[in-house]
Amino acid sequence: MKKKTLALLCTAMMAAAMCFGCGNTDVAAGGDTASQNQPEVIDFNDIENGTAGTGEDVAAPEADTFEVPEGMYESELTGEFIDEALEDQRPCAFMVDNESTALDHYGVNSADIVYEMVNSTANNRITRLMCIVKDWQNLEQFGNIRSTRPTNIVLSGEYNAILVHDGGPAIYVDPYFTTRSYVNHLSGGFARFTTGKADFYSEYVTSEGYTNPNTGNSYAGLLERIDKAGFSTTYNEYYRGRHFTFDHTSDGVNLEDYGTVTEVTHIDLSGNFPHNCSELKYNEETKKYEYWEYGREHIDPLDDNKVTSFENVIIYEAPLYQYDTNGYMFYPYMESSGEGYFITEGKCVKITWVNENEMSMTHFYAYGSEVDIPLNVGKTYIALCPEDTWDKLVLE
Repeated sequence: MKKKTLALLCTAMMAAAMCFGCGNTDVAAGGDTASQNQPEVIDFNDIENGTAGTGEDVAAPEADTFEVPEGMYESELTGEFIDEALEDQRPCAFMVDNESTALDHYGVNSADIVYEMVNSTANNRITRLMCIVKDWQNLEQFGNIRSTRPTNIVLSGEYNAILVHDGGPAIYVDPYFTTRSYVNHLSGGFARFTTGKADFYSEYVTSEGYTNPNTGNSYAGLLERIDKAGFSTTYNEYYRGRHFTFDHTSDGVNLEDYGTVTEVTHIDLSGNFPHNCSELKYNEETKKYEYWEYGREHIDPLDDNKVTSFENVIIYEAPLYQYDTNGYMFYPYMESSGEGYFITEGKCVKITWVNENEMSMTHFYAYGSEVDIPLNVGKTYIALCPEDTWDKLVLE
């Protein structure tokens, strides 16, 4: 499918010399992918797509019927059954630093959906995580928190989420904050934990107020900040509905219903995200993809140092626009479409993504069709790969 021509309304401006939100310039170590028996790398360009390529014979699945336990509802973000008191609660979208110095991240394993995307074309295309959390009212410590980019502002709007960040390049983000009525955001002033690191690596979100025992400084929690800002904690008129449907059958989603299926147990994004060399490795026992970066497992100290894992992986090619020589950039994915992959339980199928406009949500369809593919119940990792490095994605 051809991408629509993108009409960029912005003009290049000279950004301030200070690099807002950029990490340091440490060169990341390569991923630990060595093996004596490397699996064959899949070249999807060589696959005869058949129904996946044309959309023929790809039919919408029958409605999945399942029983929801009393007092619970099906989460719109994971398909899991959670407390019905959360049903109308808006999620929060947290901007999390991804520089090696910032690790380990706290609280990330409580996220329902994690986006990863390039945050700057400088610094070897360092990435930043945007973590979407439905049940945020009991967060102990989340982050560390860093700045946002316009892409994150628009993407968080797809979920009617409150964007939580610490600043950003004002020349590019302020026009979104001041002209987009769908945007609710909180910037900076979050709890400062004593970590022995620089201040910009020690800022974390807490739900309740926090007082640093070493400095005596107190900080308002997320609940107080949202209340003071006057933001609705429940979905408002800008809520666009559910992004995904979920397969609750015992065997999970059957990808063969949606196109040509191949086995994928290792996803190497180091060519797309060269600074931190992101990878996802399939664990056959848990049937989840484990996230690695900087050559090691990504763990969450608040989750008993468990590796960050996902039932679903969505990777798609997206256009990238660089604002200026400082590396500030934007994925102008609105009013566009392209290709990608949906990967779950060791298997992969090609997909088409479509976004009609800034006020719509991004759809992920069976390739060449307009049929939504249901996800397996659980957490989802989504990567926006710049189109100029799309051919460097390795699935094997």
